[in-house]
Amino acid sequence: MRTGRLVVALAAAATLTLAGCSSDGGDDTDTDADAGATSEETEETGGAEGTIKIGIKFDQPGLGYQDGSEYTGFDVDVAKFVAGELGYGEDQIEWVQAPSAQRETLLQNGQVDMIFATYSINDKRKEVVSFGGPYFVAGQDLLVAADDDTINGPEDLEGKNLCSVTGSTSAQRIKDEYAAGTNLLEQPGYAECVTALTAGTVDAVTTDDIILAGLAAVPANEGKVKVVGKPFSEENYGVGIPKDSEQCEAINEAITKMIEDGTWEELLDKNVGASGYVANEELNPPTPAACA
Repeated sequence: MRTGRLVVALAAAATLTLAGCSSDGGDDTDTDADAGATSEETEETGGAEGTIKIGIKFDQPGLGYQDGSEYTGFDVDVAKFVAGELGYGEDQIEWVQAPSAQRETLLQNGQVDMIFATYSINDKRKEVVSFGGPYFVAGQDLLVAADDDTINGPEDLEGKNLCSVTGSTSAQRIKDEYAAGTNLLEQPGYAECVTALTAGTVDAVTTDDIILAGLAAVPANEGKVKVVGKPFSEENYGVGIPKDSEQCEAINEAITKMIEDGTWEELLDKNVGASGYVANEELNPPTPAACA
């Protein structure tokens, strides 16, 4: 898909556009070490100079998860692929925690160059930031006990106990739109919700399906829980970038390559395949939207 000439062009574009992220203090001046780097050293790091700051979640198994100095998950692997297509080696990536409530601020303040953090594309967010992608289409779903065949959708939660995280609107949406008699339990995080589920305290957990799949793929949960697999919303996960960033086209080209060469499917299976989860085949893999 990409010729040698395109590699050079993308690397040059990434260097020009993201030069500001190459130094710890925002100083654009090359150090003596940078100035003395050989072409062989540059090639080993991917072609682009400096570093790239990428925002991810640190607490979502299977998507974005920090374990000491290791970062794993589907979002992390997609970010590595895209960064590589822009000319950055893995050793040039600086991972930054990107909590949901802080994602726009991180981009607007230049604290990150890109965000891969289950970041749904919507019109309100597009007023202040831009997006590449989408690279995945998720949907709200349910996580239930592996041997539970009584819950096949949100309407089956009438009179049952449902868990979601504090501040989330997903559980309330089920109560408002599908089963008014649902009893809601809030927990600080989804890990606590899964603990409540395996203990029998609640009957189901709800959020985006791929997040649930990541939780189900955790070794301690394997065989104990399952994703129902009938999503009832549509969430287009995009790559958050600063408003009107010139990187959008290059990011979309990288995502398209990842999908076409089979890498996308490999990364999804690697990170959440153990849960038995199958992505919505009508929506996945997605086609990146045209850049504005």
